[in-house]
Amino acid sequence: MTNPSYRLQQGSTPLLISLPHIGTVIPPDLQGNYEERALELEDTDWYLDMLYDFAGNLGASTLVPEASRYVIDLNRPPQDVPLYAGANNTELCPTRSFSGTPLYRPGCAPAPAEVARRRSLYWEPYHAALRGELERLRSLHGHALLLDGHSIRSELPWLFEGKLPDLNLGTVGGLSCAAGLRDALAGVLASASRYTSVVDGRFRGGFITRAYGQPQSGIHAVQLEMCWSCYMREEPPWEVDECRAIYLRPVLRELAATMLNWSSQNV
Repeated sequence: MTNPSYRLQQGSTPLLISLPHIGTVIPPDLQGNYEERALELEDTDWYLDMLYDFAGNLGASTLVPEASRYVIDLNRPPQDVPLYAGANNTELCPTRSFSGTPLYRPGCAPAPAEVARRRSLYWEPYHAALRGELERLRSLHGHALLLDGHSIRSELPWLFEGKLPDLNLGTVGGLSCAAGLRDALAGVLASASRYTSVVDGRFRGGFITRAYGQPQSGIHAVQLEMCWSCYMREEPPWEVDECRAIYLRPVLRELAATMLNWSSQNV
């Protein structure tokens, strides 16, 4: 399904994989407002479409945006309230990078009217597609599964102390999916001995996981935040490292397959 702001590929199983931060487009009419460094898009969730390219073979649906998260963050609440109280956060239309540096030239940050325009152009269509696909899957299968995929630099002092675990599973403290599914996915991470992992640590789930994970209504959602160091260089020019990525892909596929196996046996 085509749309100017996103691409939706509908699958045949109950699983939808959302990759809300892989977009790399900043519209030409906005580019002059950004600092030169911002146009390098350093906080993109690089290469996730390539890492999750097994989705079609599993029969999973996929949803990906075109616009960069520096235009609007699709994993933030539309009311623009902080996700993590008491910590540094980026906004619905971010004004700082994850390193804490300004994204916009002085006086060029988006005013409320511009934020509302971007919300209407990008955020609302993406979430309408997300809701619609989950409803389609639940109607077909009696339930739906949502895997929200992300990646991030392993060390970002402005956001968190020290180094993140390699693989960070978020279930909003067990609220966004059934306990059995959480346990099954935690087991996959524990068996991936090459990587460090945590469940509901620093990244417990962003807006998408929190808003759509409703296990009592048959929609089970989880977020996976993983470190760039698992599969790519963490400095410009942000190149994928196939020698590392080759080990990560099977783990991601096993997580997705485990979601489907769990649902076939328990829902």
